Amino acid sequence: MQSKRWLLPEGVQETVPPESWRLEAARRALLDLYWGWGYELIRPPLIEYLDSLLTGAGHELDLHTFKLTDQLNGRMMGVRSDMTTQATRIDAHRLAATGPARYCYIGSVLRTRPDEPGGSRSPLQVGVEKFGDAHLHSDLEIVSLMLETLHVMGIERAYLDLGHVAIYRRLVAVAEVSADFEPTLFDVVQRKSRPDLDRLAADGRLDAVLHDRLAALIGLNGPASILDEARAALGGIDDGIDHALAETADMVALIEAHYPDMPLYVDLAELRGYRYKTGLLFAAFAPGLGRELARGGRYDDVGSAFGRPRPATGFSADLNLLAALGDFTDDRPAGGIFAPSDNNDESLLAEIRRLRAFGERVVVATPAHTETTGSGCDRILEQIDGTWQVRPLQG
Repeated sequence: MQSKRWLLPEGVQETVPPESWRLEAARRALLDLYWGWGYELIRPPLIEYLDSLLTGAGHELDLHTFKLTDQLNGRMMGVRSDMTTQATRIDAHRLAATGPARYCYIGSVLRTRPDEPGGSRSPLQVGVEKFGDAHLHSDLEIVSLMLETLHVMGIERAYLDLGHVAIYRRLVAVAEVSADFEPTLFDVVQRKSRPDLDRLAADGRLDAVLHDRLAALIGLNGPASILDEARAALGGIDDGIDHALAETADMVALIEAHYPDMPLYVDLAELRGYRYKTGLLFAAFAPGLGRELARGGRYDDVGSAFGRPRPATGFSADLNLLAALGDFTDDRPAGGIFAPSDNNDESLLAEIRRLRAFGERVVVATPAHTETTGSGCDRILEQIDGTWQVRPLQG
C-alpha cells in the first residue's frame, strides 16, 4: 500500500494560491486598520519556555499547548496556542510601557485540540490588546476594532453578544463555595444545564439560595432589556454584582449609540475565559454559525504574574475563518505581463525593472519554457519597431 506522505495532521491546514495571496492581502489590510487606530505591531515567538507561556492567562491554555524539551538546556518549552499571554509579557518586560499601550498581532498558533469538533488546530490568530486603562471606553475601543475587523473582511451580518464574568464570580464568592466543588458548578452554569443544577440541589450539594440565584443567572440571556430582569433577580446581593450589572448596562448604551444598527444580545451566564477574565466579555457571531467569529474581554491584572499588574482588554479571531466566511477580495489587478528571456538585452532588462517598479507583475520566460500557458499573464512584452511595448495576450 502506497504511503500517503502528503496527508496533514487532523485540524492542520495549508493555503495555496490564490487563497494564500487573498489571506496575505487581508493581513495587510487589517494591519493598516490597526495602525490607523494607533496600535503597534508585535511579533511574539512561536515557542517559549512553559513557565512564561503558561503564566497568568496562559494557565487556561495548558491542555491546548504542545510541549517539548529544549535540547540545549533540558527546560520544557511550549508552542504558543494563543498570543494574549505573550502580549502581556511583552508589555510588562520587553517594552515596560507606562500609561495606555496598544498592540496588534497576526500569526499562526498551534493547539492540541480544536475549540469545536472538526475545527482547526492551527488558526491564523489576529488580535489587538490594550493595556493601562481601566475605563469602559477602552472596552468600547476594542469592541469597535473587532467590528471594524469584520467589516474589512466583508462580514456585515454579524451580531454582538455581551456578558460579565464578575456576576458568577461574586455569586460563588458570597456563597463561599469550596474550591473542590466550584469546577463542577462552573461546568453546569457554562453549559446552562438547569436539570444538572436541580440535581445538585436535590442531592444536597447546593443550598437553595445559591440554586435559585444560579437558576436565574442561567436564564438571563436575550435582548438588552434582559438587564432589567437581572437587576430584579440579582441586584442588592453584592456590590460587585451591582457594579457588573451597571457596567454591562453602560456598555450596552455606548454600543447602541455608536452602532445603532448592530443586533445586540446579553448573556450573563457566558463564562468563556472565566479563570483569567475579570469583567466584560464580548463576542461576535454570524447567523447560522455555531461558534464565534471573534471574542474578547477584560482581563485586568493578569500582568501581575510578570510583576506589573495592569488593566487590560482585547480581542482575537481566526483570520482563516474570517476569510472563509467573508467577502474580502484582493484588489490587486489580476494577470500580469509575460516577458521574453534575454539577459543580454539591456533595454529589455531596463523595461522589466521599470514595469515592476510601477507595481506590475512581470513573469520572465526561460530558454526552455517560452510558452505563456500557465504563467497567469494576460499581457505580453514585445519589441515593436525597436521599442518594448506591452500588448494584450491573444487567447
